[in-house]
Amino acid sequence: MKSSTYFRNLFTEITSLLFVLLFVYAATSKLLDFGNFRVQLGQSPLLSAFASWVSWLVPLTELGIAVLLVIPKWRFIGLFLSLAMMSMFTAYIFIVLHYSSFVPCSCGGILEKMSWDAHLLFNIAFVFLSLAALLWHNASKNTTSHKQIYTVASKWIAPLMACSILSVVVLFLSSEQIIHQDNPFIRRYPPHPVEFSNALELKINSYYLAGFTGGRLYLGNHSNPLHIESTDKNLRGRKITNISFDPGKIPFKSVVISIRGSYFYLCDGSVPKIFRGNLKDWRISKELKGVPYFTLAVPLDSTTVAFRSNNAKNAANVLGIFQDGEHPDIKYSRDLLERQLDGIFDTDGTLMYSEQLQKILYLYYYRNGFIVADKNGSLDHRGNTIDTVKHARIKVTTLDNGKQHVMSSPPFVVNSRAALCENLLFVHSKVKGKYESDRLWESSFIIDVYDLRTNAYIMSFPVYHTANKVLNSLLVTPTHLYAMIGSDLVVYEIHDILRKEMKKK
Repeated sequence: MKSSTYFRNLFTEITSLLFVLLFVYAATSKLLDFGNFRVQLGQSPLLSAFASWVSWLVPLTELGIAVLLVIPKWRFIGLFLSLAMMSMFTAYIFIVLHYSSFVPCSCGGILEKMSWDAHLLFNIAFVFLSLAALLWHNASKNTTSHKQIYTVASKWIAPLMACSILSVVVLFLSSEQIIHQDNPFIRRYPPHPVEFSNALELKINSYYLAGFTGGRLYLGNHSNPLHIESTDKNLRGRKITNISFDPGKIPFKSVVISIRGSYFYLCDGSVPKIFRGNLKDWRISKELKGVPYFTLAVPLDSTTVAFRSNNAKNAANVLGIFQDGEHPDIKYSRDLLERQLDGIFDTDGTLMYSEQLQKILYLYYYRNGFIVADKNGSLDHRGNTIDTVKHARIKVTTLDNGKQHVMSSPPFVVNSRAALCENLLFVHSKVKGKYESDRLWESSFIIDVYDLRTNAYIMSFPVYHTANKVLNSLLVTPTHLYAMIGSDLVVYEIHDILRKEMKKK
């Protein structure tokens, strides 16, 4: 009997010492590299929304439990809390592996080099150690039968483990809701949603992405508007084409080429003119007559164009729809753009169109808003990017008795470039979120992804700088992301973690 009691006491003391070593080492590692630990928690699919307080709570709790385990009088409570902590860690890893949208990096410490499956086995082993130590510690202090001892202990242990696991489940569900719907400006960077594939040096920085169709990517050139280059989806098989068109005496100033389906469109809102041609022969075959002056234009189909013009009150921006035909129709949607200051610079932005959703999207440059409308220009819904910039941070001065508006200071850009692919909106954001690495921001462009069907933030990922550090143009297909960075054209392959978001309904 004495030897049995001795063995139990020895086992309890050794287990307590193991937990002390584990918790002290893990807590110290977290606190010594606290900034990185908090960043990693901020990227956790379970704890993103709670990283600010969990990052402090976890190491301090680990140290507190270690202190309780060292003091014999409080050892039972320490073992009790150790079981709770290891049950929560085990539940966390199980949910990450089986239910989260991605598996993040580990949070450092003694488990940093382990795989997530090894993490899970390690934690399960320590759960059983704490269970055995609790039962035997209790047995060594009582003279009642083993059956009574285990019955009494299980009345506390079972509820403890259930509450520990349930708390992690509640954190997971709450964090998912907060991050995707009520985001407090915390980005998620899942591992490798896109991967660099290839790059093409174009020598000059006047190229832009004109469109993608028939398995080929098309590039326009601001310096030579009738000059078109194309490559296959992997930036190979480069071809040069010239549009067959005699501009005559039309005083073009700012020609932009857009590719949509089997057609190309030559647009210049300062004239204003929109011409259409077929990709088969690259000849202009039709002019869409009656187009008003515009500053942006996006073809919706062969006869319909969404545009932005300055013919609202005080030359403010307004969105409209042009319909070609025997009697051209122009419809303005004057309630779509929301004025904050001058109605010109404060409503400046990017105009896009999703063929899959049949929706027009307008994204503001200087604030965290975007507008989704149908092909008739009727509002579908308004959305927000995850940054906190609700009002444009710009200063506008009026000259010539209010007839001319100019920026009186450099603007604070929120959403720089953007692209649409199926139900997803890709935004190059210039605003840093919580728990983000300075090194990452210094070396890359951060792309945020939103689902327009659910109006939810999905994830973020970096597109790295080349020798250039200016992102001029962005285009996304279901399989690749293309970016024009200075004079460099780069392509990233889209992986399943992002591709499956395009297939959700």
